[in-house]
Amino acid sequence: MRKNWRDLLIFAAIAVSVPLTIIILVSLTPDPPVGQVDYAREILSKAGTSGANMYSKKLYTQAKNYYDSAMVNWKNENKRFIYFRDYEKVAFFADLSAKKSTEAANNSVSSSSNLIIKLKQKITTLNDLVTEINTLFTTYPLSSEVRNRISNGKMLLEEGEIAYKKGQYMVANKKITDSEYLLTASYDNATSNLKNYFKSYSTWKNWVYKTLNESKINRDYSIIIDKFSRKCIVYHNGAKKYEFETELGKNWVGVKRVKGDNATPEGMYKITKKMDSGKTKYYKALLIDYPNDEDKARFRAEVEHGTLPSSAKIGGLIEIHGNGGKGIDWTEGCIALSDRDMDVVFKIAKGGTPVTIVGSMLELHDVLER
Repeated sequence: MRKNWRDLLIFAAIAVSVPLTIIILVSLTPDPPVGQVDYAREILSKAGTSGANMYSKKLYTQAKNYYDSAMVNWKNENKRFIYFRDYEKVAFFADLSAKKSTEAANNSVSSSSNLIIKLKQKITTLNDLVTEINTLFTTYPLSSEVRNRISNGKMLLEEGEIAYKKGQYMVANKKITDSEYLLTASYDNATSNLKNYFKSYSTWKNWVYKTLNESKINRDYSIIIDKFSRKCIVYHNGAKKYEFETELGKNWVGVKRVKGDNATPEGMYKITKKMDSGKTKYYKALLIDYPNDEDKARFRAEVEHGTLPSSAKIGGLIEIHGNGGKGIDWTEGCIALSDRDMDVVFKIAKGGTPVTIVGSMLELHDVLER
């Protein structure tokens, strides 16, 4: 009888202790930080949606790395015996990820707003630069390399503007940055060339003064060719009477050095011959006395110094002639007028009429400010 009671008591003790042990063991099982990890994942996703991976790349990368560290630690802890697991690092990295994701998202909004403003300003500035390039250098003989850079810069600017309007700001930024480099470098190169060309301005100014003074003294006609502005200006008694558009040699910048260089000469010349229709391959033509004494002296000096080969020829047959109006520089060095304008100039011109050809009648700063 006693044995039965003892067994009953043992059974009762076991019955009571087993659930208690289970309860204790369950209570000692560590819980993974599911909520913190889910929150970190949600915030990281929102940061990516806000463009943080583009506009706040460093912070976004940190947030992603912290999240990945949380997941790696969670996976490693799950490999351990259940009662030995420790999710403290998982929670730590999840919290860091959420913090960096929030910073990245906030910074992304600020950065994208600043980028939008910056891009708008750059687009305006570059369009102004393109306008200035078109004004100054559309008809100015630049190297093919510089021309290609300008062309590519304009194309990238147009593509950048399209991307900007579509809200593709990172794409726009890349194209506009590349455009800025090409256009700015090309403009600087062309402007440097132009400044060097205008070093002759004092000489041009003196030629114009002498020509107009002669026109006043003789109470007669004189002709000024302003190459940069593409103008043929007829004066009478020192006063402007007519102004016509001109087209020049394909390589008109600077003096004419040698036959075949397609340059329009610069200097003080006179008409030596009038050729009406049928006596010239052009509509009408006025031959000038290029090369004059100064041209010949300069040519001989270049040959002597080796800047021109001994086989070079100075050339000639420079005319003011018709068949112009093409809208481009196409002659081999002559000055072309439309046939209608040529009729006017041909009528007033005679043998000995002064024809002075200059780079510009305006100083460079006046040209740049037009």
